[in-house]
Amino acid sequence: MLRRCILQVFNFEKRQANFFLCRMASGYPGSNEPGVCAEPDASTKDFIMQQTMMRVRDPKVSLDFYTRVLGMRLLKKLDFPEMKFSLYFVGYEAAGDIPEDEKERAVWMWNRKGTIELTHNYGTESDPSFPGYHNGNSDPRGFGHIGISVPDVYKACERFEELGIEFVKKPDAGKMKGLAFIKDPDGYWIEVLGQRASVAF
Repeated sequence: MLRRCILQVFNFEKRQANFFLCRMASGYPGSNEPGVCAEPDASTKDFIMQQTMMRVRDPKVSLDFYTRVLGMRLLKKLDFPEMKFSLYFVGYEAAGDIPEDEKERAVWMWNRKGTIELTHNYGTESDPSFPGYHNGNSDPRGFGHIGISVPDVYKACERFEELGIEFVKKPDAGKMKGLAFIKDPDGYWIEVLGQRASVAF
């Protein structure tokens, strides 16, 4: 019992010490915000933001949108027939960088930054009673949107309009000018930001 109490006190003091060391580090722009660790733990230096998962009703429709409309590539597909679902990883990568060997491709894909994992549960595409997925932007609100940055928001949005893509907000609508929101086939919002003009924010 005494040993357990000592360990608990030791672990608490260790966490407190790590917290204060974090706050005392030199940091980076923005690291003085409340709750922000000025210098992340060294053990996390090779972590990356690898994926955002979104469930989709019909993979054919979603893949057409993300590859043809947004210009991403299918990086890897993983099938799990025994559990009745498939995963499609898409992202902005050069075709020549994608390994042909499937095992190499899998390792390569898990090391890409900012991919989208489109998850398809078998049967939703042909079920007339399927209500669709919640996009997070109606009550109860939660998930909001993903975002892409483009060289020219207005040219990108002209093309989206020509392709019949649904807009939540056009570039000059509302108070925030020069950015837009569109919807994917499942109703998820996608923010469209200018790569240079967005410095205004």
